[in-house]
Amino acid sequence: MAPSTPTGEAQAALPRHQLLDERGVVREDPKLSPYAADLSLEDLQHLYRSMTLARRVDEEGTSLQRQGQLVLWVPLRGQEAAQVGSVWPTRPTDRLFPSYREHAAAFERGIRPADLMRLFRGITAGGWDPEEHQMNLYTMVLAAQVPHAVGYAMGTALDRRAAESEGSAPTTEPEAVVAYFGDGASTEGEIHESMVFAASYDAPVLFFIQNNQWAISVPFATQSRVPLATRAAGYGFEGLRVDGNDVLGVVAATRYALERLRAGEGPVLIEAETYRMGAHTTADDPTKYRERDEEDEWGHLDPIDRLRVHLRTHHGVEDEFFETVARNNDDAAQQLRAEVLAMEPPTFEESFGKAYAEPHSLVSAERAEYLDYQAGFSAAEDTQDTETGGTGA
Repeated sequence: MAPSTPTGEAQAALPRHQLLDERGVVREDPKLSPYAADLSLEDLQHLYRSMTLARRVDEEGTSLQRQGQLVLWVPLRGQEAAQVGSVWPTRPTDRLFPSYREHAAAFERGIRPADLMRLFRGITAGGWDPEEHQMNLYTMVLAAQVPHAVGYAMGTALDRRAAESEGSAPTTEPEAVVAYFGDGASTEGEIHESMVFAASYDAPVLFFIQNNQWAISVPFATQSRVPLATRAAGYGFEGLRVDGNDVLGVVAATRYALERLRAGEGPVLIEAETYRMGAHTTADDPTKYRERDEEDEWGHLDPIDRLRVHLRTHHGVEDEFFETVARNNDDAAQQLRAEVLAMEPPTFEESFGKAYAEPHSLVSAERAEYLDYQAGFSAAEDTQDTETGGTGA
């Protein structure tokens, strides 16, 4: 465990679950092993494809930003298992509430990488249809998505109870909600308020914390003296710690939690202990606040490497599979680059039509004022051309 993680009695009191260890060997875990027992080779290969695609897109995103083609990029390297492993067990009707780093979760939900990039290119405030993918848009304000997630979960539960009280039994299984946030966001007041409401109303929401050990430049040991999963007990629901670089463990923990949510047993919290291998964003320089030794230590725990080793040594998967996946990922990255470079930014005038759903007199007046302002520049240029004989010199 990296040095930034709390140690001591509080940590020992809550076990840390792991199924796939650092050497790619499957371990037995009495609580979680039954929830991963049915994973087939095809399932594992899908998880590998999804994780490696996310990493390749992440690399392309950083490259595009460095070349001035994106306003900003938020790297996810190192957190692929936590994201893919927590989304894959969900159902298409389950709702996800991300923060701003859940790229792998978005791709697993069917969102195209190019649609995600529209946000970071600065040409839209969204990028995809939340209703089509049952995944809300990114939330840039820290922790603001978590009250929304709890409210949505409370609403689905109340709708279901209302239908049952009217004698019309629901035809579908109960929906679940997953709220994603990090260790930094866990110190925000919205998290506390959300957990209070979720516990009070037995909301079917999974609080999924990606503890990547750093809240920008603040180490986790400064943020909390205990594992974040221990906080769940204070609100009266269950908390689990899981190795967030172990995709099998994350799948199993998520299945366990979803089973309880659907049974009406109230919320569950999962703390996936992982590591942000890159910068917080492309505007950040992690060399200013953390040591290379720590990065190297976590580098040996890479989630993709351990699944690759497991596929090779325990399932006999040969080089051809990995080479094909790599080629497909490169092709996807090149297609993404081409689509990003072809994106045309909207005009400022178009923004007036996005303020309200219906026409608004104030917005119309502001739009007219803006157009008059712009027209003034054209008039000034025409006057200058006339005075200089039409040369503009």
